[in-house]
Amino acid sequence: MDTNGMMEKEEIFSKVLRAGRRTYFFDVRATKAGDYYLTITESKKFTNDDGSYHYKKHKIYLYKEDFSEFRDILNEMTDYIIDEKGDEVISERHQKDFKKEYDDNQEEVIETAHNSAEKFTDISFDDI
Repeated sequence: MDTNGMMEKEEIFSKVLRAGRRTYFFDVRATKAGDYYLTITESKKFTNDDGSYHYKKHKIYLYKEDFSEFRDILNEMTDYIIDEKGDEVISERHQKDFKKEYDDNQEEVIETAHNSAEKFTDISFDDI
């Protein structure tokens, strides 16, 4: 009987978000006084050298008195990121490739400028 009570308590309302190697569990739980609060658990999968894997978990507890402010800050932060960077993902791989191309172009630009400067110097020198 007690075990069933515990089980029901654990599963008041739950949602799961699978995001690559991370999984987020959103769980509504009950306080001793019978009020509800939210836990958000991040579970991250790590693969061991032998091919087996383990999970590391982090849990956030969120109580009703903080919902409004938490939601406001979360919205503000997510909006800020979308406004600044758009909602397309900028991956590190693309970033490195882009940077490499950019560096190559920079070198070309510098070389071109350098050559022009030399030519210009030669002309100036000849003119004098």
